[in-house]
Amino acid sequence: MPSRFGLLTFRAVFDTASIAHEIDKATWKKEEPKLRQALLAAQYRVLSEKKFPVLVLIGGVEGAGKGETVNLLHGWMDPRHIITHAFDAPSEDERARPAMWRFWERLPPKGRIGVFFGAWHSQPIVESALGHIDKAEVDQRVAEVNRFEKMLSDEGVLLVKFWFHLTKKQQRKRIEALAADKHTRWRVGENERSLFKKYDAFADASEHFVRSTSTGWAPWYVVNGAEARYRSLTVGKTLLASIDDRLANGAAPTSSTNAPPLLAPIDGRNVIRALDLKQKLDDERYELQLEKWQGRLNLLSRDEKFKKVSVVCVFEGNDAAGKGGAIRRITAAIDARFIRPIPIAAPTEEERAQPYLWRFWRHLPRHGRVAIFDRSWYGRVLVERVEGYATEAAWMRAYQEINDFEEELLQGGCVLSKFWLAITKEEQFKRFKDRERTPFKRFKITDDDWRNRKKWDDYERAVCDMIDRTSTEEAPWTLVEANDKNFARVKVLKTLVRAVEERFDTL
Repeated sequence: MPSRFGLLTFRAVFDTASIAHEIDKATWKKEEPKLRQALLAAQYRVLSEKKFPVLVLIGGVEGAGKGETVNLLHGWMDPRHIITHAFDAPSEDERARPAMWRFWERLPPKGRIGVFFGAWHSQPIVESALGHIDKAEVDQRVAEVNRFEKMLSDEGVLLVKFWFHLTKKQQRKRIEALAADKHTRWRVGENERSLFKKYDAFADASEHFVRSTSTGWAPWYVVNGAEARYRSLTVGKTLLASIDDRLANGAAPTSSTNAPPLLAPIDGRNVIRALDLKQKLDDERYELQLEKWQGRLNLLSRDEKFKKVSVVCVFEGNDAAGKGGAIRRITAAIDARFIRPIPIAAPTEEERAQPYLWRFWRHLPRHGRVAIFDRSWYGRVLVERVEGYATEAAWMRAYQEINDFEEELLQGGCVLSKFWLAITKEEQFKRFKDRERTPFKRFKITDDDWRNRKKWDDYERAVCDMIDRTSTEEAPWTLVEANDKNFARVKVLKTLVRAVEERFDTL
């Protein structure tokens, strides 16, 4: 078995036990058939049960046999159900989105095995080794990685992380051997030789990052890559043991959340009931204000600076609070080619096979585009909480997961505007009855809408908790007094315009 990375340095891990890293041909011929048979059986069981995905992260030094080992895994198992991705420098499309988007997009669904070469660990290690980021930023990246992997683990993803290592002497020998063979010399170029010259810097940066991101829920397994048979059996047996353990023990246990217990605010204040819902805007002033703010939004969307940002609008609110009308006033102000409304309903079978946030990750816009979410990722702490669709542990940890997700959006150049549209219970009843009487509005009212009214107080409590825990300085909630539709629509437009203008001022 490889070293499960703990207190030992890379050099100590390998230099003190080099003799154990040899597998003779007789042992290989005996062990390899049994291992591939067991791996194939485990893969098919994962596929048939579809209870969790397996994500294998591959990292390590150049020439340590990463590619050869993964190719062997493809040969041992059914390659139709293994999804392998190699991540080099991000493409233009990927640079126009949050840094983690390209990894979010390619996560394997339940029942599949995914292999990532050079995942979210590679760039921080390279930047650290080259001196482009300091220790404080490295530690920040470490914290972000640990939170992200914790989220994946809590969502049931089986993370198996392998770091392939060579000593400096072993790497030199490996590079020379590859360069001397006419069949492999193409694999040794200027980049590989340049990286070797910086071996010590990369080893130090890698050791710190691997040590700091080796956690109980996602440990690193360090593999000596000098000998092919050893590394292949080691990786295969470790992967098999990890899958067998999950199959035997069921889904990963949900860890306790770090969020404090839900308590009433110290001052006893209810942010929803504190709103002045009597605010109005007469039709004449509304038309003037609508033209003003739609015009400003249109000009912003055609500004050159708009190509450097993306815009995400989140709409939540009471049923019949006027989210659709407010959204239409935004879409009317922007070229339809650059804006996309995204209605969120119950997750599809494809979406249920992924981590909760995946179905929102996939719709994130690139720079120069606008996405409007009609309902959003906040469903986990609202409807799923109130209706019991999510466990308490799941929705409690979701507050931090959402804050981390939104921080990624902001770091990726996103303008994020979050709106809660609030109406009174009496106004909602009036609008429900109006929808029932109006033929072209009847599709808007369902039995669920009437049923949800019976849980008005539960939803109100969940909304207050949501605002308390996810209205951050960088991504605040805008509470919209929506009893008067004119007032609500103008407030939404005005808030969005000012958010975009503030972002422009930083460019």
